[in-house]
Amino acid sequence: MPWWLMAAVGTVGLLVLLPLASLLGIAAEGDAEIWPHLIANVLPASIIDTLALLTGVAVFAGSMGIATAWLVTAHRFPGRDILVWLLPLPLAVPTYITAYIYVEVFDSAGLVQMALREAMGWTSRSDYWFPEIRSLPGCILVMSAVLYPYVYIAARAMFLTQSASLMEAARTLGAGRFKLFRVIAIPLARPALAVGLSLALLEALNDIGASEFLGVRTLTVSVYTTWLNRGSLAGAAQIACVMLAFVVALILIERHGRRDRRYTLSTKRPRIVQPVPLSGRQAWIATTLCALPVTLGFILPTAFLLRETLRGGLTRQLDAAFLSHLTTTIGLSAAATLAALALAIMLVSAARLARTSLTRGSLFLAGLGYAVPGTVLALGLMTPLIAFDTLIGNLWRSLTGERIGLLLMGAAGGIIIAYVIRFLPIATGSLSAGMDRVSPGLEDAARTLGASRKDLVRRIQLPLMRPALASAALLVFVDCIKELPATLLLRPLNTETLATLVYGYAARGTFENGSLAALVIVLVGLVPVTQLVRGAEMRLKASGSASP
Repeated sequence: MPWWLMAAVGTVGLLVLLPLASLLGIAAEGDAEIWPHLIANVLPASIIDTLALLTGVAVFAGSMGIATAWLVTAHRFPGRDILVWLLPLPLAVPTYITAYIYVEVFDSAGLVQMALREAMGWTSRSDYWFPEIRSLPGCILVMSAVLYPYVYIAARAMFLTQSASLMEAARTLGAGRFKLFRVIAIPLARPALAVGLSLALLEALNDIGASEFLGVRTLTVSVYTTWLNRGSLAGAAQIACVMLAFVVALILIERHGRRDRRYTLSTKRPRIVQPVPLSGRQAWIATTLCALPVTLGFILPTAFLLRETLRGGLTRQLDAAFLSHLTTTIGLSAAATLAALALAIMLVSAARLARTSLTRGSLFLAGLGYAVPGTVLALGLMTPLIAFDTLIGNLWRSLTGERIGLLLMGAAGGIIIAYVIRFLPIATGSLSAGMDRVSPGLEDAARTLGASRKDLVRRIQLPLMRPALASAALLVFVDCIKELPATLLLRPLNTETLATLVYGYAARGTFENGSLAALVIVLVGLVPVTQLVRGAEMRLKASGSASP
């Protein structure tokens, strides 16, 4: 591998380490009096709320994801074929948008309680009891309704590939449906469940909009308020270091959950489990259990946004200002997507051409970006970005005598860098999966015919990675559009994306006026989710047709 490619690969790894190193430096340089204050007044409540939130999301999102995945895989019931397509769709709705909508619907001044008071003749909250949505249980409900598809997708993929012979043997030995699920299906799916659940928990830890709006003081909210509201960068960095401990713990739990576990199907005559029809009461219970998460996580939020957009005539907002915000969102997301794809191609190609410790280490470091919450990433990037802008500004001033201002922080370059670091793992994961399906014999044949490394990448690898490239580009682009914490903290003055626009409306108590922007985010997010479902179902049909 040429030296310049080795240097480029190493630089990508350092790009991920730089904000983490900067974060530790800021925390270490802080006033010695800050840490005792944080331990006494901030961290206990934040850690308790964070642990309670993660535990609740793990229980409810895990239960919804596993139960629905097993029902649609192992059984047939009314609406099952439609629900297979609908169950992953809550992934298209960001958690902060769902939280804003639930407050508008279920709060004391919301649609549901107003209708109850009018129907029952109640005059005040003292006349009746209703669950408080602005609470920790409300936040757990909101996040579970949106994040359960991470568990559902992973669980369904494993349930679909489990051998029918194992299930038939268990039935022969007298195992009922529940025991079959508990003793056979769940243990076999444990590695995938660990991955799906860890992704859901990392997303819950990364969230700032839903937690803040629903009154849950998580570590992420504490970082934000300590930095911006109290003006203590060092204190925010110290809290962020505690968050990193949570991230490391989640990664270790995920690794522990799938340690030394490998399950394969027979290569001779694979036979997948066929769904067992349900009838009567059991069938309708299954339909209800699968329809409830879809309703909570997708149908209710989308219907509310459509209602508010049409009822309020919000299409009038399609003016120059809104189009400017939309253009900014698309521009930042497109730039970050192109940069992430370019770096991913370089990393994956280098790892394919030269399996060295440098390429493996860089791929591992690049994969850490998704695990770092956007708030922590933004905090760690502040010092390096300002230092770079200052250095370039001083050089330019010494050469020309003129000032050029902030290049990265002043022109939203910091947002793009944060997007690239955070979502680079999505691109590298998609491309690595795509390349793993390509036989090394093709590359060996090209080398035998005298192809150089450059020709190998340009004429062999890139054409073969084209489907994976399209999928990766779509996923990274949509995740950039939905990202709120990093955008909120790194955006220059007077710069708005659709996500920050929705956040601003909600912060002012007029979220319904931001329904159009929220609806656009949801509709754009539907594209990759439906593509993923379509690809999974096509692979299922292909495997089913190959089965005896």
